[in-house]
Amino acid sequence: MSVEQLKKALKEEKCVFGLNETENNIKLGKAKTVFLASNCKVAVREKINHYKKMGTLNVIELEINGQEIGALSKKQYSISVLSF
Repeated sequence: MSVEQLKKALKEEKCVFGLNETENNIKLGKAKTVFLASNCKVAVREKINHYKKMGTLNVIELEINGQEIGALSKKQYSISVLSF
């Protein structure tokens, strides 16, 4: 189900790729949902979950790795964090 949510978000929403950009959007209140790859680093996962506890952020942990997310996003690189 979560991969389907990712595909829908990639088609319908303006997604932001990467931890730094996602973190900035969370701080500005622009990010509603964050997707994490299955091979996302533990420190990154903990940082995003910390923000989740502070507000109304929806965090979806995907069952696919960063290379697969990159391919779905039509990017030539691995993506461990993306948000919209």
